[in-house]
Amino acid sequence: LVLSDIHSFLLGLPTQPNTPLFLMGHSMGGGEVLNYILHPDSPYNKSQTPPQLAGLMTYSPLVALDPASRPMKLTVILGRLVARILPRFQRYSPLDPKLVCRDEQVVADYVADELCHDIGTLEQLAGMLDRGLWLENLTVQDVGDAKTLVPMWFGHGDADRVTSWAATKKLADVLGVKGDVSFVTYEGGYHRVHMDPGEVRERFVNDVADWILKKSPAAEVTAE
Repeated sequence: LVLSDIHSFLLGLPTQPNTPLFLMGHSMGGGEVLNYILHPDSPYNKSQTPPQLAGLMTYSPLVALDPASRPMKLTVILGRLVARILPRFQRYSPLDPKLVCRDEQVVADYVADELCHDIGTLEQLAGMLDRGLWLENLTVQDVGDAKTLVPMWFGHGDADRVTSWAATKKLADVLGVKGDVSFVTYEGGYHRVHMDPGEVRERFVNDVADWILKKSPAAEVTAE
């Protein structure tokens, strides 16, 4: 259902034949867009006329949770069992706000934001973890031909304690064997590298813009 929502949204965009389309996801959204492009059962791979993407970008994606934010195995097992009976049962699963960003104001805004409620259904939480587990176990043999892979860009702070930098790097290395993959480490960066203070934030913005321009058709870049 999650992947179908992404697919429907992309297909519903106004037609812009001369405008390159990039898909980008952060954190849980990063895991979702990776599954959308890579999973063989995704509507993107099932469709005869998938969206024409110029590239996929993801940062701090949920491939695996960092040990600092990972629930106990017993909690996950019990949650999966109960989810089969009560899939819409809600569970409060808070993140440590201090792990979100090094900028204290960003952390304060996160805590005050009513939409950051840290509540999910058991079905939603299980689906989130399953999508990450599938990515974490992906091998070179599971990856399609390079001709079918869109260019991909990964960014991750090595001080992220919400999602695992190491798991993202491993996935990028696997995909890089078959396709055009770039991986950028932001030294000292936390989970929201786009909001990290100082040089990290500025570098992130420049890296994203530079990669988009690099992967856009040459004529359009020249015109811009």
